[in-house]
Amino acid sequence: MTNAFTPIEILRPTAIEFGCGTITAAARFAERIGAKRPLVISDPFNARRVDSLALPGAVKVFGDVKPEPDLPNLEKAIAMAREVWPDLVIGFGGGSAMDLAKLVAVLCTGEVAFADVVGAEKVAGRSVALMQIPTTSGTGSEAGTRALVTDPVSRNKQAVQSRFMLADIAIVDPDLTMTVPKEVTAATGVDALAHCVEAYTSRKAQPMIDLYAIEGARLVGRYLPRAVADGGDREARAGLALASLYGGYCLGPVNTTAGHAVAYPLGTRHHVAHGLACAVIFPHTLAFNMPAVEAKTVAVLQALGLPERKNPTLAFEATHEFCTGLGLEMRLSALGVPRDDLGVMADEAHAIRRLLDNNPRDLGRDAILKMYEVAF
Repeated sequence: MTNAFTPIEILRPTAIEFGCGTITAAARFAERIGAKRPLVISDPFNARRVDSLALPGAVKVFGDVKPEPDLPNLEKAIAMAREVWPDLVIGFGGGSAMDLAKLVAVLCTGEVAFADVVGAEKVAGRSVALMQIPTTSGTGSEAGTRALVTDPVSRNKQAVQSRFMLADIAIVDPDLTMTVPKEVTAATGVDALAHCVEAYTSRKAQPMIDLYAIEGARLVGRYLPRAVADGGDREARAGLALASLYGGYCLGPVNTTAGHAVAYPLGTRHHVAHGLACAVIFPHTLAFNMPAVEAKTVAVLQALGLPERKNPTLAFEATHEFCTGLGLEMRLSALGVPRDDLGVMADEAHAIRRLLDNNPRDLGRDAILKMYEVAF
């Protein structure tokens, strides 16, 4: 599975500013490239603090990014961009804002439709600058080349992957995450963990990415409980921001596996926040995969500071307890998911072959349904 001889290409933003107080780099970068028409893509909360970026020029803000953005949300952002004609697009928020910023940057200057770029490397190019500024620690979208948008008709996530969606600069300032509520901190932290663990145990796992993956898991194990207990713990916030960034590194050349595939229908069908959906599913897929990747699963448990377990049932219990200890609701019934929809969800998850085909152990539709039933 882990093959040092497999060719790999690791792409990074052209520049990364990391550390408390690095938000000042936003204005410096915009001034350096001579930006006169910056467009900020943001959610309603972060739209209210765009002034803190101190951007030059005639700044415009699309502040209507939805959680789990859908195609109409993207089209609305692109329509605004085509009116503004920006020379710099800035994703300012969580993964949803940064994903839309990527797509706006590559689609706003032409007539290419979203459907024409779904898939891998179908984007022809980009003529505007792209800056990414995360305000949560979870998605790692600031470091990656993928963007996900939900099709409201099929209720499935559609993915675009392109090297042209890689940021010119990513500014990761942990201070921007200090006000994130504890329940969001917990859920997004487990999302970062899932990125790392799924890449680490993937059929496409690669030693160069394993380094980031296992260190990202270690950072989550060390700092996530602290950040949940005390949102003002600056060291913990910085540790989680780094874990999220490392998780983003994992997404490019390796990507996620069953955990995300099984989690997606929770968000697209029942509007469960992505991080929370990943957290609910995480112990189930980790335990299911353990027989195929026992040594790596044990390494993950050790990285999280959990007791060494070589039995899938005990591994499930340990990671489930880790998540509940963060205050996360782990029951689908309590999250508004109806029991009579579990079968359809299993069908949809099983159809996400771009992720399931990389899982270290074949995961059938019935096994997915069983996970939902146990989680219910």
